[in-house]
Amino acid sequence: MPATDSLTPVPSHEELAERYAPLLDVVRAEAAEADEAGTLPPQVFAALRASGILGAAIAVEHGGLGGDAVLTNRLIELVAAADPSLAIILFQHYAVSARIGEWGSAEQRGGYLPLLASGEWIAASAWSESGAGADKRNLSTKARRSGDGWVLDGAKTFTTGAGIAQLYLVLAQSSEPGDTDSTYGSDGQTFFLVESGTPGLVADTGMDLVGMRASATGFVELHECPVDSGSVLGPVGRATSIIAGVRESGATLGAVSTGIAESAYRLVMAHAERRGLARQQAARHRLVDLGARVEAARALVERAGRKDADDPGTTTLYSKVIASTVSEEVCQEALRLLGSAGFLRGHQLNKLARDARAVGLMGPTNDLCRDLVSAGWAR
Repeated sequence: MPATDSLTPVPSHEELAERYAPLLDVVRAEAAEADEAGTLPPQVFAALRASGILGAAIAVEHGGLGGDAVLTNRLIELVAAADPSLAIILFQHYAVSARIGEWGSAEQRGGYLPLLASGEWIAASAWSESGAGADKRNLSTKARRSGDGWVLDGAKTFTTGAGIAQLYLVLAQSSEPGDTDSTYGSDGQTFFLVESGTPGLVADTGMDLVGMRASATGFVELHECPVDSGSVLGPVGRATSIIAGVRESGATLGAVSTGIAESAYRLVMAHAERRGLARQQAARHRLVDLGARVEAARALVERAGRKDADDPGTTTLYSKVIASTVSEEVCQEALRLLGSAGFLRGHQLNKLARDARAVGLMGPTNDLCRDLVSAGWAR
């Protein structure tokens, strides 16, 4: 399905599930083996590219679907219910695509967005580092000027899509930080768009993760990596302006968590029907509580995407904290309802529980979300 038709207004969850059923069927069929192997098979990427879903966050004029955060959150939820590992790859692809759409030059938008919309290229964010902390304020990755361009040196960790992406959004310290107060990132930082074939860029997917095992999350190293001035995304030294706008976008990792919670709920409901648990009032009440929590998380994610709250950025942060917490708790309660059946290593709920835990650790981590919301309270 080519990404040439607009998805505005945003279709319902049911309509999107029907539209992308061929992709979701492939993803579900391969999820267990992909988790065991720690990598997604080629047929998943083939189905992903053929579906047109990669263009959701890109304007129609560049070959995308022209979608907003409501659309991308719903699509992320759908994919996460099939396989959370693929959902976070897709989430990062949408995030980079949106940043290029918002901050990119005409050359960057015209050169990169059609490739990202068609699925020919996949994008990844390379922000995190060992020792930098969740708030990205002590970066060791440096960018120094060299002639008309720049040279990047450093190493990134926990880069989702490492090794499979053709385009990386790299955060680097391009000048010494000043005294500007910032909770997330610091002044003197710059974003660079770096293509995978650039000399000095090496991606390594060797991380042996507990959850999200097929997400190609690994290291990206930059050794004397040369990039031209056209690779700079947004203003030099002002990456914090771009970072601050991310939470205002309404796109939220809470959508991944909602998909996980929905999948866990469906599994435990199917188990309850098979075992006749619906005849037990206590079990019925526990199932109702689980369903209510999934719907509450979804409602908050939906509101974040609509950006209609008095403070949309705060709602986006809330949606990540609440939805990720709900997904972990729903998975654990579902496992308790399964009893000994859930103690088998290969049960799908155990995979979902491992994946659910991962979202709270992703940037901004849940504790950093709390800091971002409450930063002004102590002043």
